[in-house]
Parts: sequence; C-alpha cells; structure tokens
Amino acid sequence: MRFDRRSLFTTGAAAFAFGGLARHVHAQAASQEETYINQVEGYGPLKPDPNGVLDLPEGFSYRVISQSGETMDDGLLVPGQPDGMGCFPLEGSLVALVRNHELRGRRAEHRNWGPGGYNQQRIAELDASRAYDTYKDGRPLPGGTTTLVYDMATGKTVRQHLSLAGTSTNCCGGQTPWGSWLTCEETVEAPGNADVMKEHGYVFEVPAAATGLVDPVPLKAMGRFDHEAVCIDPRTGIVYLTEDEGDGLFYRFIPDTPGKLVDGGRLQAMALKDAPGSDTSNHHTRIWSPGDSRAVTWIDLDDVESPNADLRKRGHAAGAALVARGEGIFWGKDELYLTATSGGPIEKGQILRYVPSPAEGTPDEAADPGRIQLFVESTDVRALNMGDNLIVAPWGHLIVCEDNYSTETRNHLKGVSPEGKLYTIGRNVFAGNSEFAGAVFSPDGSTLFVNIMFPGITFAITGPWNAVRT
Repeated sequence: MRFDRRSLFTTGAAAFAFGGLARHVHAQAASQEETYINQVEGYGPLKPDPNGVLDLPEGFSYRVISQSGETMDDGLLVPGQPDGMGCFPLEGSLVALVRNHELRGRRAEHRNWGPGGYNQQRIAELDASRAYDTYKDGRPLPGGTTTLVYDMATGKTVRQHLSLAGTSTNCCGGQTPWGSWLTCEETVEAPGNADVMKEHGYVFEVPAAATGLVDPVPLKAMGRFDHEAVCIDPRTGIVYLTEDEGDGLFYRFIPDTPGKLVDGGRLQAMALKDAPGSDTSNHHTRIWSPGDSRAVTWIDLDDVESPNADLRKRGHAAGAALVARGEGIFWGKDELYLTATSGGPIEKGQILRYVPSPAEGTPDEAADPGRIQLFVESTDVRALNMGDNLIVAPWGHLIVCEDNYSTETRNHLKGVSPEGKLYTIGRNVFAGNSEFAGAVFSPDGSTLFVNIMFPGITFAITGPWNAVRT
C-alpha cells in the first residue's frame, strides 16, 4: 500500500502529531462503521478507540511501544514499513522483537523512510561495509531489520537498534527453534533492473540476542524468489517457505545440517500427488472445497539461485502446484498453516493447513505422504479480506493480519477457531487503512505484539485472551 509518509521523516524524530490527528481520523471512521460477519462470538464487539487508532474488544488495551522516525540507541531512526516480526525471550523479564522493514531498493521514496531518515541526514551513522548491498552511490539500501528490547514487567521499551542493513523489501520471515529470525526479501531486484549492486531475493538470519548489526549472509540454497515467510518443523529442522506471487509455489528446504542453514540443503516445491501442475486457488476451476485435503509430493528444484528469476515458472512446469500469493506461514502442533492472500473464487483469501508425513523429507514419505488441506476460504470480505501474516495463538486458534487495499473496508485482526470459524479481534481505524503485520505473542502468552505499516507503529496488546467464546 502507498501513502505519503514524508512528514514522518522530515526531522530526526517522527513528525507524527499522534493525539490530535488520531482523534480527527476516528471521527471519520466512526461515521462509516461497517457490519461484520462473525461466525463465532470471539471476544465480542469492538469498542471505539478514543485515540482513533486501534479498536479492540471490551477489556483489551494497547501500548504504542515503538514508532517509525524515533531515534534508536545507535543514532539511526526507526525505519518505516514495519512488517513481519518475531519475539524471543532474553534475560529476566526482557524480550527481543526482531522486525522486518519492507523498504524496496528500487523505490526512490523508500530511501527516505530508511534508518538514515529523510534526505539521508543520518546515513553516515551506518557503516556501509556492514550492509549487504548499497546503491551505486555507495549508500546502503534502506531495507533490513531492527531489534527492539521490551521489558514485560514494566511495559517499556528498553532499547532499539538496526540489526540487519542493506537488504530490500524485507516482508515477513519466521522464527527458528534456536533463537534467530529468518528475514525474507520479497523482491528479485538485481543490478540489471534496479540501482543496486547485488542480486536480491534471499533469506537472511538474524540472531535475536545480537546487540548490533549482524553479518548479512544470504542463504542462497533456500532459493532466490519473492520470499514472503518461513516456518520450521522443530522435529526435523525442515524449513517451509511461501512466495508472494499470484502464480507462486509452496516450498520446503531440507537442510544438510538441521539448525545450521548456512551449510546448504535441498530446495523442493509442493505438487498434488494425483494432479501435477494444479492451481489450488479455485479462481477458475474449483478443485477442492473447505475441509478437503490432498496428498502431496515434493519436486526437487535445480539452479535455485535463479539468475533469471524464473524458479516458480520452472517448478510449475515440472508439476508443482500453484498457490495464489502465499504469504504468512506458522508452525502449530505437528502441522503448519499458511495464507494464500488472493486465493478463492472472490480472490479474498484462503488458509491452507499442511500436515507433514511421519517420514517427512525421507524416501519413506512416498508410502505415507503429507497432506495439504483447504482450511478456510473467504466468500465475503466482511468475514476475511486478504489474510496475510498469521500465527497460531497459545490457545490453538489462528490470528490473521488482513492486508486489503480498500479505502472503505477496514483492515482487521481476525481469529480463526480450530473448526475454521472466524471472529474479529481488532480494527485499524487510523488514516490510510494500512495493513496489520507481524503479529506475535510474548513467550508467556500474555501480550500480542503487532505492527501497522503506516504510520509505522508497533503495539503491545493485552487483555483476557483466554476468554474467547466459540
């Protein structure tokens, strides 16, 4: 989504007049209240936020714990476009939030939303030799990650710093079982098509405990494509990856050394066992209905660094199934869930569920293959409207971040019960109707952290999470 964020970066600190502007916007939003379809009660109706930013149910509240344009402890500014995010325990009551910033190298205005600020007035604070890539003028690309340390006991942000620099379009990613964040570049920019010095489209690993910039090492064996998100089966170390393209694929990466992704491995794409080359979107031909599941097989991919950015095309030609804009993915209990943001007959979203084979990633899986299920499919934008990032909550429900491009239908946080029933948790009522992103719970399950991309706010939401009614 595109907004005019220039005012956020015209000074060293955010120029966002939070209170007054928010109250003005809320008055507009309240007069355009929509009717929502809730298949279950959830937490009940949403209450208007007096600040006009985030409507929540009765008993819930939020804190703004970070905002784009603030000065961080390293002297740089919190970049704009916060997207995917992971939460990790540190010592005592501290947690680390590692956030992506979806700033695209080829977008000229995104330079001004990066850690150097408007007109790059602070870019000299960033050592370009620590960045993965620079523009041809030598300045680092604006994408990457920041790490925010938050004290659960006091409800305060302790420190913030840039933790990965010089990447592009860091959209989502995923947490590893060993305490790091995998950040994904949703782009295939290269020197031939953008003002960059290196190829992009890779996954990078950021240890959550790092207190400064990490070495930017692209995990090239995990493929070069429009990466969106990843999750890892902690039992096997297998990595599952989504691709944000209308004709994207669903991938898995079998590492040579579980837990050490830099050692390389084997990249594969999913195919339906009885129907190679299928389109799972139901856009033109319905191949399945909610509740249906299909056995899968996995196709080995070659030339995964894909200099021609055609990995998905070659994979589909070999029989891989199409997934309509695969975005969020999250490991649950012995299974994973992923969103197909534009899937379904009305192109407003599907949620898929994958149950791995008991012999996943070995030759024996052919006898007892994994299965992919169409778990949810939107038939009404009021129920689910382009679900993007998602997580499995501590009580076993899904929480889905909506990312629709409407100026009328607001973006929401939606809950999904184990039976596939939907309910509403939160509503963005701020100007621009930006997407929710990066939803993640604290390790103790008490706090939901989430971003809205514009104006670049990170929230900590608390409330009676165990009181959900289905």
